[in-house]
Amino acid sequence: MGYKSLAECVADLEKHGHLLRIKEEVDPYLEMAAIHLKVFEQNGPAIFFEKVKGSPFPAVSNLFGTLERSKFMFRDSLPTVAQLVELRSDPMKALKNPLKFAGAGLIAFSALPLQQRLFKSAFKKTTISQLPQIVNWPMDGGPFVTMPQVYTEDVDKPGVMNANLGMYRIQLAGNDYVKDQEIGLHYQIHRGIGVHQSKANAKGLPLKVSIFVGGPPSHPLAAVMPLPEGLSEMTFAGALGNRRFRYFYDDEGFCISADADFVITGTVEPGENKPEGPFGDHLGYYSLTHPFPLLKVHNVYHRNDAIWSFTVVGRPPQEDTSFGALIHEIAGSALPQEIHGLKEVNAVDAAGVHPLLFAIGSERYTPFLKERRPQEILTIANHILGKNQLSLAKYVFIAAREDNEQLNTHDIEVFLHHIFSRIDFKRDLHFYTQTTIDTLDYSGEGLNSGSKVVLAAAGEEKRLLSTLLPTNFNLPEGWRDYHLVMPGVLAITTSAYIHAEDTAALVVQLNVHLKAMNLEGIALIVLCDDAAFTADNINNFVWVTFTRSNPANDIHGIGEFTVNKHWGCTGPLIIDARKKPHHAPELIKDPEVEIRIGRFEI
Repeated sequence: MGYKSLAECVADLEKHGHLLRIKEEVDPYLEMAAIHLKVFEQNGPAIFFEKVKGSPFPAVSNLFGTLERSKFMFRDSLPTVAQLVELRSDPMKALKNPLKFAGAGLIAFSALPLQQRLFKSAFKKTTISQLPQIVNWPMDGGPFVTMPQVYTEDVDKPGVMNANLGMYRIQLAGNDYVKDQEIGLHYQIHRGIGVHQSKANAKGLPLKVSIFVGGPPSHPLAAVMPLPEGLSEMTFAGALGNRRFRYFYDDEGFCISADADFVITGTVEPGENKPEGPFGDHLGYYSLTHPFPLLKVHNVYHRNDAIWSFTVVGRPPQEDTSFGALIHEIAGSALPQEIHGLKEVNAVDAAGVHPLLFAIGSERYTPFLKERRPQEILTIANHILGKNQLSLAKYVFIAAREDNEQLNTHDIEVFLHHIFSRIDFKRDLHFYTQTTIDTLDYSGEGLNSGSKVVLAAAGEEKRLLSTLLPTNFNLPEGWRDYHLVMPGVLAITTSAYIHAEDTAALVVQLNVHLKAMNLEGIALIVLCDDAAFTADNINNFVWVTFTRSNPANDIHGIGEFTVNKHWGCTGPLIIDARKKPHHAPELIKDPEVEIRIGRFEI
C-alpha cells in the first residue's frame, strides 16, 4: 500500500483487525517490551500504546511481527519490487523477457526520491528526553531506538542517490551521555555508515547523521534490505511503498525525511567515542559496554501526528525474524545469482542468525577420483564468507545439491542429518583462525575477534546416524546427564567450564573412555551445562551449540589429529558449548514485570 505516513498504516491495520490498542498508560521501562514479547509469542497483532509514561508521544510495535501482516502492508507492491531486485541482479532478463519486466523499470523510475522544501512546515521541535524512553531488558544501559533509519552521505559524492540508509541501534540516554545533547551510535565499521565515517575522518570533517524514526513501513524495511549494488535504499523505499521518498535539507544542511515521524540530526566528530551498552541483543545475550561513536545532537524534529516506532530484540524468534522472512520473500533469488554455483543460503535464525549458516551449492568438479568429495562447494563457501553480512558467519555447513535435489536449508534437523551422515571428519572441516566475527558475539577471544569453520559434505552417506545409543554406552565417573538431540547428535552435561586446559583434560578422558564403544552412528557430541535443555528441541540445540562456542578453540574430536596443518578426527566431533567466563550474560525476563503486565488484556 502507498501509505503516506505511519499513522495511516496504523489506521489501516486497525481497520482490518491487525492492531491491538492499549489505552492505559504503560511504563516504557520494561513493561512495553514485556507486552510486546507476550503478544509476539502468541503471533498477535501490532500494538499501539496510546499513553507512554513520561512522553507526550504514542508508540507502536510489532508491525512486522508476522509475515502475513508484513505482506498485507505491502500487498500492492511486493511482486513488482521482487522483480526490481531480480532485474538489478541480472539485467539481461529484461532483454530476454521485456514484457514480463516492463513494469519493474517503470516503477524504478517513478520511485526516485523527491526533494521539496514545502515539506518543512510539517515539523515541530522537541528534545531527546521527551521521546519514549523504552528500555527492553533489565541490564540495558539505557533507552534505545530499536527501529531507526540512520541516514548518512558520502563526503566525496554528496546527495541522496549515493547516501546510505541503515538500521543501527541508537542509545538515547544513560552511561556518560550528556542529557539531550549526546546519544550513542552502534555499528560495524564495514557497514555503509562506517565507510562514510572513515571518509569524513580522513578529511578531518564531522559526519552529518540524520536518524529517522517511523514513516511509512517501507522505510525501515529499506534500511535493512541487502540491496544489489547501485540500487539505493531511498529508491527501494519508494518502489516498495508506492510513494516516492520525500525529503528536504534543513537550515544546517541535514537531510530530513519528510514522511518520518521523528528526525534526530547530529554530527559525529573524528575520534570522539563514549561507552555504549549493555544492550539485550538478537543472539539472546547482552552485548556489553564498549566505546562507540558519539553523536552530538543538533535538533529533534517531529510531525504533528507523530508515532514512535520500536521493536524488542532478544533470543530468536523475534520480530526481526519476520523481517528476515519478508526480506527472503523479496530478495531470496538475488544472492544465488551473485555467487556462481550457489543454490540457496540460510542464516539460521534460531541460532542468532550470524553464528550459523546453511548453504547448498553445486559440486560439479569431476577429477579422476574414486570418491566424490567437497571441492566446488568449498569455493562457494569462500565466496559466502566474503559477502556482506554473510561474512559474519561463524559456522558454515554446506551441502552438494547433486546428493539431494529436494534438500533445503530451512529444515534444520533434516539439513543437519544430511550433513552429518555424509561428512568425513578426517577431511571436511576447514578452519579460519585469528579472524573477525560479529561484534555482538562474545564466544571469541575479544571484541570482533574469533574463528570460523566450514563443514562441507558431498558424496555418498558414510554413516547411519543412531537413534539409540550403544547398549554399553556410559560416561566416565563424575560426568552427569546425557540426551540424544536428534539421530547422531548427543548432548552431555559435564562440569562447569574452568579453563582451556580443563577442557583438554575432559577431551582426553572422553577419548580414552569412549574408544571401546561403537560410536559409528554418533557424529557430534556437545558438551553443555544442561543436556536436557539442549536436547529439548532443535532450536535450543542450535542456539546453545553455536552461540556458546568459538570453532578453533572449542571444536575437538575423538581420535583427533593434525597432518600438514590440517585438523581432523576419526570419531565423533566434539563441540564445547558450555558457558565461558568471557561470555556475555543471557537475556532473562524480570519476573516482577511479568506479573505487572497481567493487568492488561493481551
